[in-house]
Amino acid sequence: MTHDVEECVETLWAAATAGDEFAAADAALAALDAGMPMETLLLDVVAAVQSRVGLEWVADRLTVAQEHTVTAVNERVLATLAHLPSAPRSQEPGRGRITVACVHGEWHAFPARLLAEVLRLRGWHVDYLGAQVPTPHLVAHLHRTNPDAVALSGSLAPRLPPAHAAITSCQAVGTPVLAGGAAFGPDGRYARLLGADAWAPDACAAADLLAGGPPPCRPASGRSAEGRPHLAGPEYADLTGSAADLVRGVAEELTRRLPELAPAYAERRLGHPAEDVASIIDHLRAALYVDDPELFSSFAGWMADVLTARGIPARVLLPVLEALAERLPGSPRALVMLEGARDVARR
Repeated sequence: MTHDVEECVETLWAAATAGDEFAAADAALAALDAGMPMETLLLDVVAAVQSRVGLEWVADRLTVAQEHTVTAVNERVLATLAHLPSAPRSQEPGRGRITVACVHGEWHAFPARLLAEVLRLRGWHVDYLGAQVPTPHLVAHLHRTNPDAVALSGSLAPRLPPAHAAITSCQAVGTPVLAGGAAFGPDGRYARLLGADAWAPDACAAADLLAGGPPPCRPASGRSAEGRPHLAGPEYADLTGSAADLVRGVAEELTRRLPELAPAYAERRLGHPAEDVASIIDHLRAALYVDDPELFSSFAGWMADVLTARGIPARVLLPVLEALAERLPGSPRALVMLEGARDVARR
């Protein structure tokens, strides 16, 4: 079976990167006809292809357009599988209703969609709300449908503050929250910090956890975020309020210090350096929110890899981090985080 899975991954990858949704669907259906279980196809083949997309983009072996193409083809494959006559149409006795949604601002919806399909396979009634769900609309949906739990997905660390708002808002109406996705940390540390009722590293683990029933919803007094002043503390609030001006000022200074940078970005079709400056500030805000310097230094290492793969020297991070430090003299925690990121960039 291992060989069959690997062969199916390669076949689906070839079809998806070619933008051939029909060949991709045929490959998935052929695997089912050959006896591959549906859940294996979803978790070990389709999910593996999607994970490979991110790795190939970081290594600059896929453009943004190609990455979007593969994701769109993968989504069509999921839709094809979900609409097979053999796919589950109703919940099993004893199962309940789960809402699956991405936090506000999160556009990477594929992990949530994959979870929704796995839960349906296991007999749950699933309301899949998709990407970028504003918290008030999510809560309105809970009032209308009264699900047993919410599975909340976030892929990027800057989504942690809105994830916190969503978690507490869902719990306020008595609905427990299962958090998942890379935004919550590889070990779920940020899910626990923000008071989620449970955390799972992937769709299979989430489905296994829910097989024992939805987690109990914590009372307000038991949420782990209680009493932690750094959550939305003054440094986070100040940086949030000045973010737009900081992006503009740091980007202009970067252009002055490295005038060759803008042409290099244009030559490699990388957008504008200001976009990277904005991303750096967003991740610094997230690190301040959860009070974790490692979050920011890890992001700096990731961005250094991305820039290097695209022919942009990682040293360009240093003037950005230095310019930010100069503009944040009254933010001691941010200065510590910026210094840690500078150490990463120097290496």
